[in-house]
Amino acid sequence: MKPAVVNLTIYQGSTFMQEFQWKTGNPAVPVDLTGYTARMQIRPKVTDPTIIATLTTENGGIVFPDAVAGKFMLEISAAATALMEFKNAVYDLEMIMPNGKIKRLFGGTVTLSFEVTR
Repeated sequence: MKPAVVNLTIYQGSTFMQEFQWKTGNPAVPVDLTGYTARMQIRPKVTDPTIIATLTTENGGIVFPDAVAGKFMLEISAAATALMEFKNAVYDLEMIMPNGKIKRLFGGTVTLSFEVTR
């Protein structure tokens, strides 16, 4: 299965929270994420060594509020988004299965909507 394209918008100065549900098959059923970990990086461009943000299950940037139902959430604090200054960036999200296999689930662009009220 090819990774999906999911474009994100981060609102500078606001907590970024985005929930997803991973389903597969026909008919689509949730993937049980019990035992999974996940990682995601935002960079100015694919080849850029600069990392704007790293979200992982280890650092709390990715959580599984209902792993059995395939639900996971991305989160970046308001304090962290307030410091962001990029206009457009790229990212991808990888799921690490309990057996160590890695699946790039989706990726795309990230747009920063600049804060007016500060």
